[in-house]
Amino acid sequence: MQHATASWLVDNTALSFEQIAEFCGIHILEVNAMADDLASSKYTGRDPVQAHELTHEEIEKAEKDPNYRMKIQKGPDQVRRTKGPRYTPVSKRQDKPDGIAWLLRNHPEISDAQVGKLIGTTRTTINAIREREHWNIANISPKDPVTLGLCSQRELDAVVAKAAKKAGIEPEMADDAKLGGDKQALIAELREERAQAARDAEAALSGESDDDDAPVEHTAETLFKDR
Repeated sequence: MQHATASWLVDNTALSFEQIAEFCGIHILEVNAMADDLASSKYTGRDPVQAHELTHEEIEKAEKDPNYRMKIQKGPDQVRRTKGPRYTPVSKRQDKPDGIAWLLRNHPEISDAQVGKLIGTTRTTINAIREREHWNIANISPKDPVTLGLCSQRELDAVVAKAAKKAGIEPEMADDAKLGGDKQALIAELREERAQAARDAEAALSGESDDDDAPVEHTAETLFKDR
């Protein structure tokens, strides 16, 4: 873009090479080459005035004063969309009713406004699915909106947590939290069984040793009596 802008300024203004080079951020020799038709043919001129980077007043001021350095103008702010339902790709829009039905069935605490913001739909559609008055209700099958790609798991969890808090519903304990006590008890039981098995094994070895000694002592005693 810098070279295209420089090419336009060379052809359409009386600015010095230094002014053009500094404004466009290129070397003065490149501007000189454009002026000599050595490089300008490679670029299609780009009007900085039309691009809202310069004004005619700024160019005229620089043309009158070779020491003046032009300043780029701030372009118009882009209009950003801040309100309205979230955008959903066309390929995913047919899955919205399935996601809405899943939310209505599994998370009735979520308000219609939250469902609409999460999925990107209207309250009319939500209510039609809830009342089973949707035109395609026969083909609607509740499906997780995360699996369908309509929202992320983080977004869904945040909405569910917010709705549950507002409704005064205590969040469900995670499986690990529920089974935490049972796990500890099971570990302790396994350790005790292992220790008991070790004691039994030690006792068994000790008993075998005693049994082996008994016949020997008996034999020695018998031989002594025989003598």
